[in-house]
Amino acid sequence: MLQETFLRLRKKFAIEDIYVSTNADYVEEVERELLELPKENIIGEPEARGTASSFALTMAHIAAGNPQETIALFPADHLIKNPGPLIDEGLDHAQRYIKEHPDVIVTFGIVPDYPETGYGYIKRSTHHDHIGEDTIYTVERFVEKPDAATAQRYIEDGNYYWNTGMYMFRIDMVAEKFERFIPDTHKRMQRIRDVVGTPEYEDVLTREYPLMDKINFEYAIVENDQNVVVMPLSIGWSDVGSWASLKDTLISNTKDHFVRGEHVDFGSENLLVYGSKKLITTVGVKDLIIVDTEDAILICDRSKSQMISDVVKQLENSKNIKQL
Repeated sequence: MLQETFLRLRKKFAIEDIYVSTNADYVEEVERELLELPKENIIGEPEARGTASSFALTMAHIAAGNPQETIALFPADHLIKNPGPLIDEGLDHAQRYIKEHPDVIVTFGIVPDYPETGYGYIKRSTHHDHIGEDTIYTVERFVEKPDAATAQRYIEDGNYYWNTGMYMFRIDMVAEKFERFIPDTHKRMQRIRDVVGTPEYEDVLTREYPLMDKINFEYAIVENDQNVVVMPLSIGWSDVGSWASLKDTLISNTKDHFVRGEHVDFGSENLLVYGSKKLITTVGVKDLIIVDTEDAILICDRSKSQMISDVVKQLENSKNIKQL
């Protein structure tokens, strides 16, 4: 999916203008996966500090050369089956809008086609502008992952979009928002920016980055700012962020199983089975995610698969698993 994201953007941007931000442990792997990408365009994060800090580090690198640059940010784990509306026109229209309204943050929303409970939503306001054939709406509010009934109401309302986490903005303008909402991270971002490309960079990065606010860009900036707009798109988008969405991506028939490993089944339906060395046998079950690794076994109702990240966090913070 990283390679697909890179190839998708390669059609629009010069290769020297594409950057990848990742954990420092994965830099060598990214180099192997993206042989065309200049090594200096792979930004290693010393540790995970949330997307606000990740974006700040990327902004520091690009701002060292041009602090007024407009940048677009794309998660590398999204499936986009029809990228044309984004690549061919959407990005150009968003950039034109930013030239006319330099203080805005543009986000790209997806027109929902079913009541997904695993995504965040964006509610648009009635105020809007037209750029070419695209419409850009002022954002009224961002909504957390809803329950099924609420998601259905959003679909029927017609004013809600799935939140993709894709953004475009001018670095200097968003740096001012960092200074206003998370000033300590902004201060450290500036210190890193001042030493990009110098021998002092690694020392400053190692010292400053772990002290940045551990928070996501949406919570820190986007949900607090009044100048956020959304461009709705229909691009066949999916955030493959759960086992359930992965299964739906890999196999279209919801009644069939997706299996990796040794599996024997008797009368079950709609399973994702991911095994390691042991034989997994299922009898008369439905809509389950079953994952067997060397050190753990996961059994999960597919409708609850979005909760797995919360379970992982709790396990990481717990010294005694039995307390869970």
